[in-house]
Amino acid sequence: MKKICIALAALFLLAACHTNSNWQKLAENPEFIHRSVRQVTDVMVHDIYSPPVASRIYAYVSVAAYEAAVNGDKNYISLSGQLNGLDSVPKPEAGKQYCYTLAVAHAALTVGKIMIMSEGRIESYHDQMMAEFKETGMPDDVYDNSIQYGKLIADRILKWAGKDNYKHTRSLSKYDVQTDDATWKPTPPAYMKGVEPHWNEIRPFLLDSAQQFKPAKAVNFSTKPDSYFYKLALAVRDTGLHLTPEQTATATFWDDNPFKVNNNGHTMFAIKKISPGGHWINIAAEVCRQNKANYVRSAETYACLAVTIADGFINCWDEKYKSKVIRPETYINQYIDERWAPLLQTPPFPEYTSGHSVVSNASAVVLGKLFGDKTAFTDSTEVQFDIPARTFPSFKAAAAEASISRFYGGIHYMPSIVNGVDEGRRIGEFALSRLKTRK
Repeated sequence: MKKICIALAALFLLAACHTNSNWQKLAENPEFIHRSVRQVTDVMVHDIYSPPVASRIYAYVSVAAYEAAVNGDKNYISLSGQLNGLDSVPKPEAGKQYCYTLAVAHAALTVGKIMIMSEGRIESYHDQMMAEFKETGMPDDVYDNSIQYGKLIADRILKWAGKDNYKHTRSLSKYDVQTDDATWKPTPPAYMKGVEPHWNEIRPFLLDSAQQFKPAKAVNFSTKPDSYFYKLALAVRDTGLHLTPEQTATATFWDDNPFKVNNNGHTMFAIKKISPGGHWINIAAEVCRQNKANYVRSAETYACLAVTIADGFINCWDEKYKSKVIRPETYINQYIDERWAPLLQTPPFPEYTSGHSVVSNASAVVLGKLFGDKTAFTDSTEVQFDIPARTFPSFKAAAAEASISRFYGGIHYMPSIVNGVDEGRRIGEFALSRLKTRK
């Protein structure tokens, strides 16, 4: 009998240790932040968010995740006091035990739920993830402490987000298409109105203003065949007519059009895809996994990258709606070749500068600093859209390909790409000069 009791006690002890080991191990698992951000991405693809709006959501979700994670490692510091308008963030209570990955997931998904239309999709996923934590045998007090802390972080981030002028821009007038020949006009097939003409009024995360990094002046409009503008348009048209298979693959891979409209007879339908910023957020996830980054370093990566991308869109959109440059498709059809069509569908906003060039190069600067400029990686972002993965020797190489892809796609003149690259690099370098995440 004594032997049986000893054996049973050993089994109970083993089970208890195993349960404790399960939740403690879970507390260090970065997959919960990757999955949370991915869920936000998937729902944004479903709901169809424009690139600027998507970048704003990523920024607040990612900062919430980082602020919930940062106290899990004494070597990291809060972004409060560094990001415009974020002057304080709640801290965990002394003497209480927390599972910071649980707090991270709860904070990120709570912010995402409030900022995204399909709240039910986020809420359902959130409940499933919370159940995973409970099933590990996590002590009730640890679970409750973590949920409460995640909520405090989410509430603070949402309050901060509520003062960034986004709500005000929802009430402002739509873009008024101008009649002069030089300015942007809606393009086929949907002839959509200009997207987010007042985005320069959104509070930046790091930049001092939306005009901080102005690109070189846009090329002067002209319809004369010997003019520089005409030759730029002709180069877009001629390249589009003689694309190599590799150029076509490059343009298609980096298309990242959240709402591609297709016509089938009298029926119009849309193909939904990830946004340009979302593409780089996904690259961040892949690189974090490749480098076995823990949950704090992963949260740091998302936050630094997301706020930089968001500022890139604010800066870029300021120029777009000031210069109002006509798209190649419109110009070429009217002055060069009325039957020509670009490989990619032209996005519904002015041409200068290239948002892909700005955002991609800003992202490459940030990721290069965090993981090394020569980090090679495979980008499988587009696999879900039946486009093969591509491998790059560095972030800079990926950004260069993303930039030139817009020329191959027929939606940008070359100066928009060249000057957008410079604009993005300067924004990325400025972001790194302002951000301090480690002691």
